[in-house]
Amino acid sequence: MGLRHTLIFAAVTLLFATGCQQSQSTISTSTQFPAQASVASAHPLATQAGMDILAEGGNAFDAAIAVASVLGVVEPYSAGVGGGGFWLLHRATDGKDVMIDAREKAPLAATHDMYVNKQGKVNRDLAINGPLSAGIPGQPAAFAHIANAYGTLPLNRTLKHAIQHADQGFQVDRVYLQLAAYREEVLSRFPESHNTLITNNLTSDTIITQKDLAKTLNTLATKGKAGFYQGALAQQLVNGVTKAGGIWQLDDLSQYNIIERQPITFTYNNSNSLVKIVSAPPPSSGGIALAEMFNMLEAIDYPLLDPITQQHVLVEVMRRAYRDRAEHLGDSDFYPVPTTQLTDPIYGQKLAKSINLLKATDSKSLGKPYGNHSGTHTTHLSVIDKHGNYVSATLSINLPFGSGFTVPGTGVLLNNEMDDFSALPGSPNAYGLVGSQANAIAPSKRPLSSMTPTFAEFSVDNNKQVAIIGTPGGSRIITMVFLGLLEAIEGKPPEDWVSRDRFHHQYLPDVIQIEPTTFSKFERKQLQRLGHNLKPVGRRYGNMQAILWNQQNGKVSAASDPRGVGEAQVK
Repeated sequence: MGLRHTLIFAAVTLLFATGCQQSQSTISTSTQFPAQASVASAHPLATQAGMDILAEGGNAFDAAIAVASVLGVVEPYSAGVGGGGFWLLHRATDGKDVMIDAREKAPLAATHDMYVNKQGKVNRDLAINGPLSAGIPGQPAAFAHIANAYGTLPLNRTLKHAIQHADQGFQVDRVYLQLAAYREEVLSRFPESHNTLITNNLTSDTIITQKDLAKTLNTLATKGKAGFYQGALAQQLVNGVTKAGGIWQLDDLSQYNIIERQPITFTYNNSNSLVKIVSAPPPSSGGIALAEMFNMLEAIDYPLLDPITQQHVLVEVMRRAYRDRAEHLGDSDFYPVPTTQLTDPIYGQKLAKSINLLKATDSKSLGKPYGNHSGTHTTHLSVIDKHGNYVSATLSINLPFGSGFTVPGTGVLLNNEMDDFSALPGSPNAYGLVGSQANAIAPSKRPLSSMTPTFAEFSVDNNKQVAIIGTPGGSRIITMVFLGLLEAIEGKPPEDWVSRDRFHHQYLPDVIQIEPTTFSKFERKQLQRLGHNLKPVGRRYGNMQAILWNQQNGKVSAASDPRGVGEAQVK
């Protein structure tokens, strides 16, 4: 094994001279175009909007804007112009992979201990409910930037479906009803949110119209970024936030910027083929965590293990990656994230050596305890066009319906992403976990995220494949994408990636979180015999949206997670 890994590391070092990040000049391009275009998203209306834009001559980037904007209207519990997200783009003409970082930023008036009360404890209500919990939105800036730099159609074309659904309304579904009930108390605190989003006697026949949001989207469509972040709308947003107790200023909006970031790129040798994985860099923790986990699997020769030991090893690599996530990861513009070290295959080998194949590791033995936290409600979309451009985008407003606060007169439901910071670094929270300074609150800083939009290139039976994958799910996002990628690499279809039973370990608490049907009775007994603690979460989780492109024959297939109400179309 030592010689094998020495040769692999030498090859990786030659290919990736800067660690795991790869220059554009070394990114391969395909000469085979997809035979079909595809959109997979969390809502049928959003998927249809994307397919319509593709049919009208737009590219994958145009379609992604249309899909995301509609999701923000019909899924106000998961995304919208009051939130942000990460957009992973692949441009076919030059093979460019880039992440558009549209993560929310802390307001300029934010302070290190802004949610800490006189007793030295975090006021959870202030951190998650109302305008004080809201970061500066990045979604409108992402729409404008992607349209200008990568799209072929103007915003007034790509936002038209969202404007229509906001103005004319849409019918609620079971997911909307469930999440509205969950956040009803908070939404009812704010008349604008209550009157628009939950009304009285909300039923499956209710039509939700958002006239003010339609006007805001129209302003963005006609005036671009400046229409949202400057001028009359910006002033209206600031006035509404400050009147309700928030701390936004006009400079917060005018100074907001998206950032184009080099993705995390690494390889994984699964004995059959070399897999190239492209994923999200900080302030996402996803790409680094995936690199760590796959590096450990490679060091252990994962495919050669028996099924129970494989499950045990998957838990152990999750445990170690999440431990590093909690200690080391944050906004790399504010904190020196050790990206090269964490993604180095040699470091993965070191972590792998600490894994006992016959016994579960006690998480506390890995060092100082750090807490993991990430927003619980998000959405995802995957798109590919017939030119070979593709997009994986994960978008969020954090908790269902975000902060619960809609800015009067604008229809903009604000996020509560400020809760993704470590509100009290260095001190234990209610669970005895200690947060890291890497993710402490600071003005204009972006909070750490688990959103993990991802691409993978691999071969199955000598056929080159491209996977476009991602999911919502808070801190479980990374492990869901990890398990989905393993399904893809094994040659299974997208339907299997999105529907497979899931399990999750995030270092602390020291338990394996499982869906109701994950693991047989025998498997559970064997894992417990190894020392693992299993904790059923009582429900299925996640809402993965995935696309597979067979580059040999051009065939495209796609799937939407059966746990949600989404839809995947291929045409």
